[in-house]
Amino acid sequence: MPELPEVETVRRGLAPAMEGAVIERADVNRPDLRWPFPAGMAERLTGQRVDRLRRRSKYLLADLQSGESLLIHLGMSGRMLVSGDPLGRFVHEHPAPEKHDHVVLHMANGARITFNDPRRFGAMDLMRTAEAERHKLLALLGPEPLGNTFNEAHLAAALKGRNTPIKAALLDQRIIAGLGNIYVCEALYRGRIHPARKAGRISARRVAALVPIIREVLSEAIDAGGSSLRDFRQADGELGYFQHNFDVYGRENAPCRTPGCTDVIRRIVQSGRSSFYCPTCQR
Repeated sequence: MPELPEVETVRRGLAPAMEGAVIERADVNRPDLRWPFPAGMAERLTGQRVDRLRRRSKYLLADLQSGESLLIHLGMSGRMLVSGDPLGRFVHEHPAPEKHDHVVLHMANGARITFNDPRRFGAMDLMRTAEAERHKLLALLGPEPLGNTFNEAHLAAALKGRNTPIKAALLDQRIIAGLGNIYVCEALYRGRIHPARKAGRISARRVAALVPIIREVLSEAIDAGGSSLRDFRQADGELGYFQHNFDVYGRENAPCRTPGCTDVIRRIVQSGRSSFYCPTCQR
C-alpha cells in the first residue's frame, strides 16, 4: 500500500498537468472500485478547473472550481499516470487504453490523467471542499508529519501512558497521518528503538528525537521518488528508488549497517505486519 512519500511523489508529478487546467472530459469506465463511485461523477468532473491538487495523509485531493473536491486513494495497485502534456513536462505519448483504466481525465491542455487499478482496491469520491475534513476517510486523521502541528509536544502527549508497542502507535493514523509500515521500521531503526517497546515507557528524550527522524526519513523518500515495491509507479511511469536506501525493511538476516555492529537484521510479526530491526542497536 503506498505510504505518504509515494502519494506525495504522485501529487508532485500530477500537479504540473492538472493544477489550473480544465477537465475537458471525464471517462468513468465502471460503476465502482473499492466502493461505488458517487452519482454522476463523470458529469460533475467534466468542464471543471482544478484549482489545487493537495495531499492529506495517503489521499490525493483535487479541489475543483465547482466547490467540490475529488478524493483519490491509490489502494494496493492503483496508479495515476500522465501522458501527452503539451508543455513538455512529460514525454510520453498517449498510450493505448488498457483493461484496467477505470477513470480517465482528458485535460484541456492536452494532458491525459489515467487511473489504472488492476486489483480495484483504490477509491474515488466527491465532496464539498469546505467539508472535506469531515469526510469519513479524513475526519479522524492526526497531523501531517511534515507539518507544523506534528511536534515533540504532540507526540509525547499522544504516546503518554500507551501500553501498545511503539510500532503500532506510530501506525495509528489518529496519531500521525500517512505513516505506514516501511517508514515506521526505518524511523525506529534510526531512533534506536525496538519496535515492540511499549510506547508509554519510552523516555521523553527519545520520543522527542523521533520527530525530526520521522521527517528526515519521509523527506529522503520523497526526494528519491518513493519506494517501488510491487505496483508503485510515479506519475510519469518511472520507479521510485528509496528502497535501495532501506536500512532494515526487507533486509532480514542481512548485516546491520551501523558502524561497529556485528549483528544482523531480524524480523518479527506485529499485528500481521513484518517488523524489521537490529536487536543490538534497537532497545
